[in-house]
Amino acid sequence: MDPAAAPRPSARDRLRAVRNVLRRAGVTLLFVLAIFVGALSGIFLAYEKDLPQVSTLEDFEPNIITQVYTADGKLLGEFAIERRVVVGFKDIPPVLRNATIAVEDADFWKHLGVNPWRIPGAFIANLRAGKRTQGSSTLTMQLVRQPGLFLTPEKTYERKIKEAILAFQIEKTFTKEEIFTYYCNQVYFGHGNYGVEAASEFFFSKPIKDLTLSEAALLAGLPQSPARLSPVEHPDRALQRRNHVLGRMLEEKYITAEEAKSAQAEPLKIKLKREPPSIAPYFLEEVRKYLEKEYGSQRIYQGGLRVYTTLDSATQVVANRAVRDWLRVMDRRARGFVPPTESVLKDGRFPDRIHLEDWEGPITQGDVVRGVVLASERGLAVVRLGEYEAKVTPAEMAWTRKTNVAEVLKPGTIAPFRIEAITEEGGKKDLKIALEQEPEVQGSLLALEPKTGAVRAMVGGYDFERSKFNRATQAWRQVGSAFKPFVYAAAIEKAGYTPATVIVDSPISFPDNNGVWTPHNFDFKFEGPIPLRHALEDSRNVPAIKTLEVVGIKTAIDYAHKLGLTGELPPYLPLALGAGEATLVEMTAAYAAFGNEGLRMKPFYITRITDRDGNVIEEARPVARDAIRADTAYLMTSLLKGVVERGTAARAHSLKRPIAGKTGTTNDFTDAWFLGYEPALAAGVWVGFDDKRKTLGPHEEGARAALPMWMDFWGQVMKDRPIQDFPIPGNIVFVPVDGEGRPAEPGTTGAHMEAVIAGTEPRLGSWTSTGGD
Repeated sequence: MDPAAAPRPSARDRLRAVRNVLRRAGVTLLFVLAIFVGALSGIFLAYEKDLPQVSTLEDFEPNIITQVYTADGKLLGEFAIERRVVVGFKDIPPVLRNATIAVEDADFWKHLGVNPWRIPGAFIANLRAGKRTQGSSTLTMQLVRQPGLFLTPEKTYERKIKEAILAFQIEKTFTKEEIFTYYCNQVYFGHGNYGVEAASEFFFSKPIKDLTLSEAALLAGLPQSPARLSPVEHPDRALQRRNHVLGRMLEEKYITAEEAKSAQAEPLKIKLKREPPSIAPYFLEEVRKYLEKEYGSQRIYQGGLRVYTTLDSATQVVANRAVRDWLRVMDRRARGFVPPTESVLKDGRFPDRIHLEDWEGPITQGDVVRGVVLASERGLAVVRLGEYEAKVTPAEMAWTRKTNVAEVLKPGTIAPFRIEAITEEGGKKDLKIALEQEPEVQGSLLALEPKTGAVRAMVGGYDFERSKFNRATQAWRQVGSAFKPFVYAAAIEKAGYTPATVIVDSPISFPDNNGVWTPHNFDFKFEGPIPLRHALEDSRNVPAIKTLEVVGIKTAIDYAHKLGLTGELPPYLPLALGAGEATLVEMTAAYAAFGNEGLRMKPFYITRITDRDGNVIEEARPVARDAIRADTAYLMTSLLKGVVERGTAARAHSLKRPIAGKTGTTNDFTDAWFLGYEPALAAGVWVGFDDKRKTLGPHEEGARAALPMWMDFWGQVMKDRPIQDFPIPGNIVFVPVDGEGRPAEPGTTGAHMEAVIAGTEPRLGSWTSTGGD
């Protein structure tokens, strides 16, 4: 039969055949899908049992900055490995949410953690762009692989499978808002910043709520490759990435074409948040050491503690300025002019970019800022200080006694300059500067409240960056004549001395290992019989030694220990002249006890510590110790007020405050001290070289080398505080005595009212002296 003549299948037969083919294909597809689903289920079951529980994400605590605050609520410093500030979903502005979702995961609100259709889409987009602009991972999958959460960082197929499974489980467990918030708080943005809030503060110096469209787009683009896209290191790449994000926002209809065009036309604007150096770096380091000892490093740098301290920011700023100003003065006297040697030149040429750390903060009048000499000649040098240029003539460096400016300030030289004045004309600022020099002489200042022990200011040296050694807490130095009040306090309490007790200031010798020790006074003179008050006011050495001999060395050492000195004190008579060593914090607290009715308060730095949730985990209470009797303390305060009114610290009397205090000077002028107090505050100052063998120079006693620094500090800190005098114990009586400590007849010329403990009053006809020839 001719095939051509064969009957054609009917339409019904053809339809039946198609149905059969589709039925077979459907069965095959179902079979393949069943195998695929079975395989996926098998893979899921195989890996699921070894995967971490996603519910732990709810309890996950990211590393958070530990912040330290002053007593007046100002941020003093931070401790962190990762800079992160945790925010809630409502804190994240819509513009940043939309930018992030547009560039990272456009279907975020729709998928279940894994988006299989995104893989070919990302492949095509990257192929068109000629580079990687999109990834196939969803935002949830990116959250899964954030360090410290669920998975290790290696890139393997096995990890990808685990990533997908965990993403699916997270989507079942948490809301989309929760997932997005976790992501925004965990992701890395570069330069040590984790989370959107820390990144916004770093790059723009503003919180996320204030971000503009272009700023939000820039941030949203960074997590893809924070180092490669850094706007600090690679601004061109960052700009391209920002504009890509804006393009994606337009495609997803989050913004209009006009908004996209306007934002893309904006230049890259970043305003890096330069953390100014802490106003109290030495104090902050003391706090850090305490926290590390009590809570461990991990909790300090990752635990998000809030530490509230005793430091008063205004008092600290004054202390900083006083120490730095007077150490420069002292250094000039001790060393004279030392030409600067540091230079920015490399192979005799200026580098392309000149930048000093000093220039990162604002420059204000009175600051000392390092500058770079751009050019110089005999009578003039041009100096750059940040964005400013200033001139130096011989007049601005007259203290050096050099008249040739070019000889001192060569091009490229780095040197410190004091900002004498800042003037502005026509919108342009001009600086008037003067040459300074970095001091080698060191010093420290510590201020605390006598009634509580709360440390209000601490300066441990001239420059923390140059030397982190804290001379307020770590430097053991001979205290010189500042030790004498401890000897006299023991004499009042144990030997019945009064301020009117007469001590004979006359030559005396003692046998020692080298033969004979013959102490002398500072002026190499002897005044004969003098009252204790006069002996202390003029810091006479021989009367102090004779008093120590009467009291007993062991007793004097016991009293020094009661007042808080913890070091080994030499058990021989030169102890009276300060042969023992102590730290500034110990000496300041000891003197504060005189002004606190004999109660020594333990110095402390921290008032309260809370955890990341605001729970109080530590709260300080002042710790008191009875050091000496209240009546003894009052007599010592009365005596030390005399030191300020008439004695070695008389220049402090010009402050017109009820100050009690004492100077201290060691042999060879290696250490200079002043310790002073009022009822509300006590402060101590030490000045010297770190090398104990170096002298400050002839006649650089405490009154000249340390007291001016203390007065500068005290005059500013106390000028607006009300005058308070010291409370008088009930058993203190006042009796008339003459200038030699004898009981005075009514109307005697030169008589004054002397404070004594009731029952120890000097009586007419019973005048005696202590320490004869």
